[in-house]
Formats: sequence, structure tokens, C-alpha cells
Amino acid sequence: AIAEVAKKSLQSQEKKAVLDSNPFVSEANAERIVRTLCKVRGAALKLGQMLSMQDDAFINPQLAKIFDRVRQSADFMPTKQMMKVVRDDLGPNWQDTLEFFEEKPFAAASIGQVHLARMKDGREVAMKIQYPGVAKSIKSDVRNLMTVLSMSNALPKGLFPEHLIDVMSRELALECDYKREAECAKKFQKLLKDHPFFFVPNVVDELCSQHVLTTELVCGFPLDKAEGLPQELKNEICEQILILCLRELFEFRYMQTDPNWSNFFYNPQTHKVALLDFGATRGFDASFTDVYIEIIKAAADRNREGVLQRSIAMKFLTGYESKAMLNAHVDAIMILGEAFASEDPFDFGSQSTTERIHHLIPLMLRQRLTPPPEETYSLHRKMGGSFLICSHLKARLCCKSMFKEAYAQYWRGRRRETLDPTTARLPLLGWGVPEQGT
Repeated sequence: AIAEVAKKSLQSQEKKAVLDSNPFVSEANAERIVRTLCKVRGAALKLGQMLSMQDDAFINPQLAKIFDRVRQSADFMPTKQMMKVVRDDLGPNWQDTLEFFEEKPFAAASIGQVHLARMKDGREVAMKIQYPGVAKSIKSDVRNLMTVLSMSNALPKGLFPEHLIDVMSRELALECDYKREAECAKKFQKLLKDHPFFFVPNVVDELCSQHVLTTELVCGFPLDKAEGLPQELKNEICEQILILCLRELFEFRYMQTDPNWSNFFYNPQTHKVALLDFGATRGFDASFTDVYIEIIKAAADRNREGVLQRSIAMKFLTGYESKAMLNAHVDAIMILGEAFASEDPFDFGSQSTTERIHHLIPLMLRQRLTPPPEETYSLHRKMGGSFLICSHLKARLCCKSMFKEAYAQYWRGRRRETLDPTTARLPLLGWGVPEQGT
């Protein structure tokens, strides 16, 4: 980092991305970081994967390409270690139901690696096997990671690092519970039953446990490989993703919050998208969504005062912030609401949303008085990632009518719940695991 500072001091100043100005994440250091993340996996690798999904207003294209490797690869477990994990979880006879098992994984992620197998009934399946020790090391991994980032001044105080550590630790702990993920996948499969565009692959219960998750294999390719598709088709894919995002939040109140492009697999033969990886799934209470939908509605209506008052009601703000901070917060939400405000199709490919918001971030981080509501960490990751997919595929969509329909349906549903309590959604335990029997 010191060498990078010396080098950059001799160069002319150019337009910089948010992370580009930090010598800690220079291109050379990014290579070192990626190599390390791919070895240690777990919480550290998760952060690298999140960085890889930003656009070039946040991180420059060279760094983005380097971090993109993190999304696609982590160091594999030795075969002996991998087999021990499966045997300990599924028992010594776990291969009795299989005709074939490929010992070399075809994919690796932050907390597990994926193997191809074939059942004796002919079904091809994907077996996700968790790295040993990942769940136990989460708290120390996250704390150590945040310490390093704080030392590098990569994390401003306005991020409330202690709050972030707590939320991130709990999110990762839930993602390590593959039994929970299997139940979340089954719930989503029911919610999207007979959907014409999305489907969730079947869970293979006899090959699932705390550290092993098996689902039927899906064909196709992830959306970051979809650039070559016709624009009309890319528009359709993006429109369906945004509609699903609104339905998850305002109809199901149950959301898969990891927008990683690899979690959306498009199959040209069936013209359908498979939804994968339900570890980062959570529920939302109506007391949260009742206010949140009104914040979006106020932004779509270009109602600054409505945005401000509802942000205070939701505890995004205390109401005692400086005038500059209040204006910056409202400005950021109004920028985000532009897609839902436009009568014309919104051009995600040419928008400058991220860049304009990042101009506001330094002030907001300096003057923020309270951390944002806990629900918004994962929610905004999903919404931001969905918008980024639309930007990546240069979609042009009429989002105003999309939100108007979601808004009307939401309050119709809430009125039904109020009039007839038997139709109300039952409460969700913790971060969205349905109570037994619901």
C-alpha cells in the first residue's frame, strides 16, 4: 500500500472509482487479496464475492475482473477431506443410491464446493459439500476481516462496523445450515409453482444433511454469460427478475437475498430461469414492509417530504441529523426511485444511478447518527444486485407500471389479512424459516 501511494503521487489525477483511490486495494494488492480469499474461504471469500458484483462506479474495471475470479473459484478440498465430510454427515453407505459420483468438483463457492453425481434412477444431481470448520470460524473470521479493513481505512465510521459485524455473522451462520437451506428451497418451489418463467430444482432429501445439500442438476448458463442474447430477450429476463424481486418483498414477504449472477441459470431450450442457492433467505415482518413500500411510493411520486418522514418512521434517520445529511439521504432515495417514476422505459444501460449515489456516500457516512434497519442490509444487497443485472444486460424497462401493480396488490392483501386473520401470513422464525406445520 505504501508503494502504491508513492507511485500514485507521481501520476496525474484522473476520475477515480470509490475503491480506486484506496492504495490498500491497488491492482497488485487485489491479486494478493484474491489469492488469499480463495484459500481461506468462508467470511473473507464472501466479502470478495460481494465486491465482484459492484459496477465500475464503485470499483474500477481492472479490479472488478480480478475480484470476479473470486465469484467463480475457491481452493478445492483434498478428496480425502471431502469424502470424510460426506461420510460423517450421510453415513458410510451414502453412495448406495448413486450410480456415479465425480470426486473433482465443478464449482466452488464461499462455504462449499459442488460435485456432479448421477442417481441410480438416472437423475443427474449437484451435491454441495461444505468446507469443514467454516461455521465454527465465522465470528472470528468476520471480526479479523473487519479489523484489517478498519486498519486500512477502507471502512468509514458511518458504516457502524460493530453493527455490520453482528449482521454479517448471523447471515453467514444461517448460510452454513444446509438443512435450513433445503427447507427454504422447498418453500420457494411452492411459492413459484407453475410459474411460466422461473423454477426451483428439486431437493434430493436422502442426500441432504447439515453440511451436504443435493438438488437436481439444471442446464443452462448464468446471467453474466447472457450478454450475447437478443436485447428483447435480455429485457424479458430482467423484467421478470425485477417483478420477482417485488413479489418476494411485497407479496411473499420472503426473499432470497443473494443476487449473485450465478444463482440465475437461463436455459435457452426451455426458455426458463432456474433459481439456485437459498442459503441467504429471510422473511420480512409486515411492520417493516408497510413502511418500506411507502418510502418507494413517495420516491416514485417524487415526494421528498414523504421520503423524509417515512425514513424517520423506519429509523433510517433519527430526525436530528444535519440539513445536509437529511438532504443527501432523500437525494439518494429519489435517485433510486427514478426507475419507478419514469413514464417512459427506464434505460438501465445508460443510467448513472450508482455514480450519483456514490457522490453522496462520503457525506452520509460522516454524518449518519444511527445504523440502518437490520433488514435493509440483505434487502438492499438483493435490490442493488437486481438493478446491476439489468444494467449489465442493458435492459430498457417500464418499471413504473410494475411498481404500481405491486403497490396495489400489496395493500389489497394487507386489507384481506386485517379483515380475515385466518388468511394472514403466519410469523416467521428468526430470519425467515417457517414455523413447523406452516
